[in-house]
Amino acid sequence: MHQILAINPGSTSTKFAVYNDTECVFTKTIRHPLEQLLRYKNIIDQFAFRKGLIIEALVEEGIEVDAIKYIIGRGGLTYPLESGVYKVNNLMLEHLREGIMGHHASNLGGLLADYIALQIPNAQAFIADPVVTDELDEVARFAGHPRFKRQSIFHALNQKATARLHAQKVGKKYEDLRLIVAHLGGGISVGVHKNGRVIDVNNALDGEGAFSPERSGTLPVGQVIDLCFSGEFSQEQLRRMVVGEGGFVAYMGTNDAQEVEKLSEKGDEKAIAVQEALFYQVAKMIGEMAVVLDGKVDGILLTGGLAYSKQLEAYIQKKTGFISELFVYPGEDELQALASNALRVAKGEIEAREYNPFSK
Repeated sequence: MHQILAINPGSTSTKFAVYNDTECVFTKTIRHPLEQLLRYKNIIDQFAFRKGLIIEALVEEGIEVDAIKYIIGRGGLTYPLESGVYKVNNLMLEHLREGIMGHHASNLGGLLADYIALQIPNAQAFIADPVVTDELDEVARFAGHPRFKRQSIFHALNQKATARLHAQKVGKKYEDLRLIVAHLGGGISVGVHKNGRVIDVNNALDGEGAFSPERSGTLPVGQVIDLCFSGEFSQEQLRRMVVGEGGFVAYMGTNDAQEVEKLSEKGDEKAIAVQEALFYQVAKMIGEMAVVLDGKVDGILLTGGLAYSKQLEAYIQKKTGFISELFVYPGEDELQALASNALRVAKGEIEAREYNPFSK
């Protein structure tokens, strides 16, 4: 039996769970009040107060901490990496602290895993399928001007876990399938999975693709340029329009997709229009990604919190049914996905990789 600790730091919470192989024996979510977080200048500064909370909770629960030998954290904004499980090393820690690709709560994942592993004899720290997982075909990197380049930043952990789960359910190898996977949550990413690699995907963090409950998606660039030079908004305000205060937040004043759906069911015309526009944009993205696979798609997979919506499922089915069969895996269990990756290493099914982005 392999005992695994999975850690998923969020912007206002720290989630973690202990697994005996695939069985979850303990899980906990610690919420961090906004007034507590405001004491810290940035995400990385929160490491000091978060690091002790996990071990304290495990001891309080009676978990034998020294028996945990695999600690895996959510992968943050390191330099771009291929999909896989990576050992946490000093270079990774340095890059996570610096925020070389940006500052995000996920940057704490590797730091927390490393700290806890150092407290336990013979324990090892890992990350898996970070948000900067990059397997794009070269043609997909072109943005239309040599000063710009498309980047792969998406919900890699959940997309990959969902694709592997689907492959298992249909009795095939993930590496043998051609899939379109749509992660539908606070952010939305739609990826093309071809033979085990995500060869094209929208940058879900930085304003590409469909709008979501919190993000604007692709905006008309000319209008954005005009707004940037209007003098009405600061750089930070404009960034928040794209991430955090776009999508449903901007249109409806809420990021709660269930609330918007309830309003639409009651006949609220604005809610009906905005919700349909989100569904429409997701369906359009799926159609766009089908072209990447020459229309030869083994399955369209919906995952994430919005995938619970029967209205969305019906709409996507109607719009994309001619492409391939639709499969729905609602919700996301990032802790389970992390633990599954660690278990693959523990069982020797895969080998954990060294983080060395300059080796190419």
